[in-house]
Amino acid sequence: MWKNTKFTKTFGIDLPIVQGPFGGKISSVELTSTVSNAGALGSYGCQPFTSTEIITIAQEIRNKTNKAFNLNLWVNDKDENIDDFDETAFQKVIDIFKPYFNEVGAEVPHFPLPKSPSFEDQIEAIFEIKPAIFSFVFGIPSADILEKCRLLNIKTVGAATTLDEAIAIANAGVDAVVATGSDAGGHRVSFLDKAEESLVGTFSLIPQVADAVRIPIIAAGGIVDSRGVKAAFNLGADAVQIGTAFLATQQSGTSNKHRALLFAKDARYTTLTKVFTGRLSRGIKNRLTEELKDFQNSLAPYPLQGKITGQLGAYPANTENNPQFKSYWSGQAAPLLKYTDANQLIDSIVNDMNAK
Repeated sequence: MWKNTKFTKTFGIDLPIVQGPFGGKISSVELTSTVSNAGALGSYGCQPFTSTEIITIAQEIRNKTNKAFNLNLWVNDKDENIDDFDETAFQKVIDIFKPYFNEVGAEVPHFPLPKSPSFEDQIEAIFEIKPAIFSFVFGIPSADILEKCRLLNIKTVGAATTLDEAIAIANAGVDAVVATGSDAGGHRVSFLDKAEESLVGTFSLIPQVADAVRIPIIAAGGIVDSRGVKAAFNLGADAVQIGTAFLATQQSGTSNKHRALLFAKDARYTTLTKVFTGRLSRGIKNRLTEELKDFQNSLAPYPLQGKITGQLGAYPANTENNPQFKSYWSGQAAPLLKYTDANQLIDSIVNDMNAK
């Protein structure tokens, strides 16, 4: 039976389907609870939020479901060179983007840029909430944090973009690993090497990881329907993580423009870029990604770069009508999308898998 896997047994989840957590405040309580209520694992990306906000979000999810859900954080929440990023360096980045701010009539950001929540503070919220599952990207939490999660009965899931990273996650005593291929939308969450040097496709990565680790393997990247699920299982996965297909549903927290683009011809053309956040990410091509290709190494460090482009893309003139200056994350399998409702998406996969 396809539902009886190491993943479902370890985590007590009915379906070996995980909704990918979305950063950038496009996760939603509605999607997380809908997926969990359907018997899969709903997830919420907590990276942009303070500890207090995370606690509130978790309570809102619990008000809508009594099933297990997953909260996700970024272990490495700032680039190493951020302390060297002074006002002179900031101005050089602004000079690159100023023509775009002028075009839309938006005010350019000022130095210093506001600070973001830190992982050290956010993890305290995880300990207080005690979610069934805590997942993380961009590294591995300390042994002390992982031990505290075990003591609190919080299952842990780490994300790997290479075989070496998957082995490191397993050796750290993490309960499961997400093997995320370069086809996936959003950030490339590499932590042992540069993201540009860690671009392994999903269906090359899964069997490598399956041969090397004993913990449950969650395949991610390029999976939007039952064909991807079957392929992932045949290669050794114990579950699948689906991001773009859930992002495209009405329950997600993204914009209507983003949903429309995911179902449009534009979604055939994705690219890996640092333009929007300072870290390599896959999204739909637009003017900013194409015109600034040669400036990938001239950007502000994470998370400061996102505060610059975020202010440009958030300007009212661009909120829904002009997608050229905003990030629209998408995996390479978006042209296969069919469903705008999360329950219909899950039902279609379950029915197809049951019929095989």
